[in-house]
Amino acid sequence: MPTLESPVLSVVDGQEDLSVALPDFTTETYKDAYSRINAIVIEGEQEAHDNYMSIGTLLPDQADELKKLARMELKHMRGFTACGKNLDVVADMEFAKKFFSPLHGNFQKALQEEKLTTCFLIQGILIEAFAISAYHVYIRVADPFAKKITEGVVQDEYLHLNYGQEWLKANLKTCKDELMEANKVNLPLIRSMLDEVAKDASVLHMDKEELMEEFMIAYQDSLTEIGLDNREIARMALAAVV
Repeated sequence: MPTLESPVLSVVDGQEDLSVALPDFTTETYKDAYSRINAIVIEGEQEAHDNYMSIGTLLPDQADELKKLARMELKHMRGFTACGKNLDVVADMEFAKKFFSPLHGNFQKALQEEKLTTCFLIQGILIEAFAISAYHVYIRVADPFAKKITEGVVQDEYLHLNYGQEWLKANLKTCKDELMEANKVNLPLIRSMLDEVAKDASVLHMDKEELMEEFMIAYQDSLTEIGLDNREIARMALAAVV
């Protein structure tokens, strides 16, 4: 396997970004941190596949479309698996499964209770906004192979975010109370998840506060698209800090 170079500069939209110094992708410290971060994105895409398939059982008239989204998530998972192999890193999948366990458990509970609003909030909004924000930050400091893979994935994730938004928007009058309640339970998990990987993210030159800021922007933009007003959005966002 060829040795990866670790350039000082990154390129954004064809131009060098002089403000971003890339990490050394060849060090054991980087690879150790990457083993967990890479596992998280692989597991996240697997969770997304399973979640969209599960939502399809509650929305049989939309099952085919949801299967298409699920297949896209498997494609992403294969891409991120290749990113790890490119760096000769074995993903720590045991860590990743524990990492997603709280959200996974909450989704499964909502699924059993046929709470579509909660399912869409967890997968269609929280997880997708979390992924998009993290990928945007990562692209700026990724190795060339992973950068290309991640840029392609981000475009797909916007489609998935939009799918959840549109369902919640269409059903907002009847689902708002459940949406607010589900947010109180699940949004704080995003903060705790970011705290858990802050050290590893830092090794990859990804700042925790920037990740949280990017997530909250994506999340609040999504809530605006759904049709919530500024007061409702502010109240929901507070769940991330209390």
